[in-house]
Amino acid sequence: MHTDLKDKQIPKLIWYYSLPAIIGTLANTLYNVIDRIFIGQEIGAYAISGLALTFPIMNILGAFGMLIGQGAATRISILLGKKEEDKANIIVFNALILSFVFYVIISILSLYFLDKILISFGGTENTIPYAKSYLTIIIIGHIFTSLNFCLSNIIRSSGHPRIAMFTLLLGAILNVFFDFIFIIIFKTGIKGAAYATTLSAFISCVWVTHYFFRKNNTLHFGKKYFHISREAFIAIISIGLSPFLLQICSSIVNIIMNNTLLKYGGDLAIGAFGITISYTTIVTMAIIGLSQGIQPILGYNFGARQYDRVKKTLYICIIFATIITTIGWIFGMTIPQQIAMIFTNDSKLIAITSHSIKLYTLLLF
Repeated sequence: MHTDLKDKQIPKLIWYYSLPAIIGTLANTLYNVIDRIFIGQEIGAYAISGLALTFPIMNILGAFGMLIGQGAATRISILLGKKEEDKANIIVFNALILSFVFYVIISILSLYFLDKILISFGGTENTIPYAKSYLTIIIIGHIFTSLNFCLSNIIRSSGHPRIAMFTLLLGAILNVFFDFIFIIIFKTGIKGAAYATTLSAFISCVWVTHYFFRKNNTLHFGKKYFHISREAFIAIISIGLSPFLLQICSSIVNIIMNNTLLKYGGDLAIGAFGITISYTTIVTMAIIGLSQGIQPILGYNFGARQYDRVKKTLYICIIFATIITTIGWIFGMTIPQQIAMIFTNDSKLIAITSHSIKLYTLLLF
C-alpha cells in the first residue's frame, strides 16, 4: 500500500483515499444533522433553535479533534514515507494522551460555565433549556466522538481509508437507529438525541480501538511506544494548529451571528440559521473529507521527496473541490424550501430558512 502512494496514478489514489474520507466525514456530520431532523420534526421549532445554540461549542469540541486527529495523521504519513514506523506508533500513543487531556479540561470548563456560555451564544428562556439538556450529555460523552475522529484519521494515514470510513459510517447508522428508539419510541425528547449520539459514538470507539490491538498492523499498540514525548506533542499540535484555528474562527463567527439574529429576528431566526448551517456543513465537510483523503498521499510523497506528485495532488484536489461546491450551490439555490422541510414542519421557520439558505449558499464559493 505504501508503494502505491509513491507510484500509483494520482487521480486513482485520490479516488481511493478521498471517497472513503468524504463518506466518513459526511457520516460524522450526520451525527448532528440527524439529531436536528428528529428534534425539528418531533419536538418543535424552539427545540431546533435551542440546538442551534450548541453549534459554537460543538465546533470548538470538533476543533480539538482536528488539532489532534489531523495533526497526528499528517505527521504519521510523513514518518511512514521515511520508513520510521516506530516513531509513527509513538505519535499514536501521544495523540491519545492529548485527546484525554483536552477532554478533561474542556469538559470541566464547559459544564461549570454552561449557563453563562449559552447566554453569550444568544440563548433565551425559550431555547436555553433545550440547549442545556442536550449539551450536558454531549460534553460528558464527547471523548468517544473525539477518539473516533482522531483514530480514523490515523488509520487512513496508514493506508486503510475504508476502515476509517466504516468507523464513522457505523456511528451515523447507529445514531439514526438510536434516535428513533429514544425520541420516537421512548419519548425522551432532546435528551434522547444526545443519548443516541453518545451511545453510537461509544460503540464506534470500541470498534476503531480494536484495530490497534492487532500486532500485524503497521500502527498498533505496544509497550515500547507507551511513553510521553514532548517532541510528539509539538509535532501534532504544530501541524494541526491551522485547521484548529479555522474551526475556532468559525465558532466565533457563529456566536456573533447568533446574537445578531436574536436581536433582529428572534429565536426562530437562530433556528433558521441552524438549519442553513446543517445544509452548508454537508457541502463543506465533503471538501474537508477530500482534503483528509489526500493527506496520506501528500505526507508520504513529501517524506519520500516526490515533490512533483505533491503539487499534482493539490492541483487535482482543487478541481474536485470546485465541482463539489458547484453541486452544493445548485441545490441551495434551486430547492431551499425542500431542504428546510426536511428539518421542520413549522411554516414560519420554513419560510425564514428558505431565504437564509439562498443567501448563505452564495458564499459557498
